[in-house]
Amino acid sequence: IVKGMTIAQLVSGFAPETSLERKLTADPMLLRGLAWGRPRPGHPEGMVGRHVSDILAAISEPSSGRRAELRFLALVHDASKYRVRPDLGYSRDNDHATLARRFAERYTHDPRLLDTLELHDAAYHIWRSRTDDGRAALHALLARVPDLDLFLRFVELDSSTEGKNPAPFAWLRAMVTAHTVRLDGAALAA
Repeated sequence: IVKGMTIAQLVSGFAPETSLERKLTADPMLLRGLAWGRPRPGHPEGMVGRHVSDILAAISEPSSGRRAELRFLALVHDASKYRVRPDLGYSRDNDHATLARRFAERYTHDPRLLDTLELHDAAYHIWRSRTDDGRAALHALLARVPDLDLFLRFVELDSSTEGKNPAPFAWLRAMVTAHTVRLDGAALAA
């Protein structure tokens, strides 16, 4: 499915902005992940590369370190979904976000990027499965996030593409605002 395909074919309009992006987008594992997918709930665009293209187009930050971080996260965050084995059920070793983190560790040691990759869907899972207001579970999650601004912006970008339910991110944003989360991620005040 990937043989001979380029990043430009998989992610519409993509042009690398950094040397890291050039290295990353030459990786066959990333290209295979971007080529994976068919239309499904939350992802009517099908192929991961189309979802990534939508996120990249939504990044409005000017050329900066933050822009480069968001672009890195966009490229990698769902590219390990093809490696998940649905027949095995959920485990950390069979989770696309954990697999994305492990893949990204080949390119960065920045815990802010790695933790955002690993946790990017965690707030959604809390929202979906909560039996109470989710405050305690969200508190535990956010205590693990070293850069809350980066995490929130990426989750916002990921949840803003076509077919995504806006309610989970609205809940996350409201909980963060209502409970006075310090933006360095160090503390939550109820």
